[in-house]
Amino acid sequence: MAKIAVFDINCKQVSEKELVDDVFNTDVKEYLLHDMVRYQLAARRQGTAKAKGRSEVRGGGKKPYRQKGTGNARQGTVTAPNHVGGGVVFGPTPRDYSFKLNRKVKQSALRSALSARFQAEKMTVVNSLDIDAISTKGFSQVLERFELGKALIVIDEENRNLELSTRNLPFVKVLRADGVNVYDILKYPNLVMTEAAIDRIEGVLAK
Repeated sequence: MAKIAVFDINCKQVSEKELVDDVFNTDVKEYLLHDMVRYQLAARRQGTAKAKGRSEVRGGGKKPYRQKGTGNARQGTVTAPNHVGGGVVFGPTPRDYSFKLNRKVKQSALRSALSARFQAEKMTVVNSLDIDAISTKGFSQVLERFELGKALIVIDEENRNLELSTRNLPFVKVLRADGVNVYDILKYPNLVMTEAAIDRIEGVLAK
């Protein structure tokens, strides 16, 4: 089993933790990461774009002018696409962009994302992230001790002080273990996890 150093909030190593290889040290399958990111981004799309067709725009009840004798091309309605204000040909309509991915594919993609961060030495483990008070400045100093810039922080359960302290930091995101996902892991170059969060994730993803 792979091992990783465990630090306290003051960036002092306190122990080592063994990681399940099937979760944190498996083969990184980039095609699964690509599929999972596409899946997540597609599910976020609203799909509300809409343009009116010729049957939906206002007007068109009367023929614009008589069929013959005017010298103009014959026209049957002002709602035709060739008229200003007419309907749109093959315009966008509301749709659902999401698609299906198998559960095993999702889990394998998450294992690959976690393994990619561990193998690149971009993963930091802390024994606890409990802070006494809500302080954005205070938590910024914690990140400076670890020399971390943009980072994803994964905790095991609700931590109100931590979540509110990071709310105004645009380069930091806090997720609970049950909400960890491939897109956010890849978006943030550094991954910070608590020991308890690792135990919970391993309990779900370990084969």
